Amino acid sequence: MNDVFINSFGAFLPGEPVSNAAMEQHLGMIGGQPSRHRALVLRQNRIKTRHYALDHEGRPLYTNAEMASRAIKDAIENSEISASQISYLATSTTIADMLLPGLASHVHAELKLPPLEIASFQSVCASALMALKSAYTQIRAGEHQCAAVSGSEFASRYFRPGFYEHTRSFIEDGHVPLEADFLRFTLSDGAGAAILENKPNSRQLSFKILWIDLRSYADRFDTCMTAGASRAADGTAVPWGNYGGPHAAAENGALMLTQDFTLLQEMIPVWVSHYLDLLQRGRFRLEDVDILCSHYSSHSLREDAVAVLRAAGALVPEEKWFSNLYTRGNTGTASIFIMLEELCREKQLARGQKILCHVPESGRCLNGLMMLGVV
Repeated sequence: MNDVFINSFGAFLPGEPVSNAAMEQHLGMIGGQPSRHRALVLRQNRIKTRHYALDHEGRPLYTNAEMASRAIKDAIENSEISASQISYLATSTTIADMLLPGLASHVHAELKLPPLEIASFQSVCASALMALKSAYTQIRAGEHQCAAVSGSEFASRYFRPGFYEHTRSFIEDGHVPLEADFLRFTLSDGAGAAILENKPNSRQLSFKILWIDLRSYADRFDTCMTAGASRAADGTAVPWGNYGGPHAAAENGALMLTQDFTLLQEMIPVWVSHYLDLLQRGRFRLEDVDILCSHYSSHSLREDAVAVLRAAGALVPEEKWFSNLYTRGNTGTASIFIMLEELCREKQLARGQKILCHVPESGRCLNGLMMLGVV
């Protein structure tokens, strides 16, 4: 079996950073009125700036696929390879540009690469690790020697006023429910990428993938973060395609992105239990972790997770944590790539260091961890 190395990262963040004061004007005020939840959500997530692939008029500047391809091109420029060496492409996203075909097909076309194997992964944040693991196993098994992996999001296009103003709930009370408004002021746009090979770089540091562990707990939870469905009176999810047409689906709120906060809080101990299980089985030791790159959607969730980890005696000291949530926003599947790309640029890394990456997903409770060794 081959060793597998991440030999470069790339990132693409559309437009200029958008401040808290400007974000609602940028997205557009729903019903012409400011949100009653904005201040609360921003206090919880503590995000200061983020990027949007929409201009000030709400017009798209890029597609999801274009952003992913730009991040991959950046990763290629940061690597020692040429684009023609890539024979496997894996993409990840929460919501692609189209219902079909998969995002990887569009990214392949944007990159203008010759024929190659592709794979599209669609979930929420942890689909980034799904895509990474697919490339890792392909190279480890000897099927490919070089792969490109991306995570990309264009959440803001679903936050324009038209996705809310025609819903029955808004027409009846004039407000967007908190479970939808929370995501509107938390999610943002961007793309990140990585180049994987079966050998390390010759002139710069590489990151050996020591292991990737993903675990779904969907058997224990109802859907927590939803897009494309609404709730019936009995609480069951109704997929948008079950309505008479797209207008009926939109009227019933099936096209809004929503988050169930009660379920979200219940997932934190489960995510931590996965981490503790790996720790107890000797997959890693706390003292071996030099840097923790943890994806979290809100600072308040970080505080909750820290409290649980501290009580369990399993907390990686917070001075070892690295995050750019506060300046880049929550970019979903792109977050871990964008985080690692910035880590490489901003921090003086050294051979022998170990980087633990954590990507929880609230979709229907999924958790992913990855250990990288700097070589």
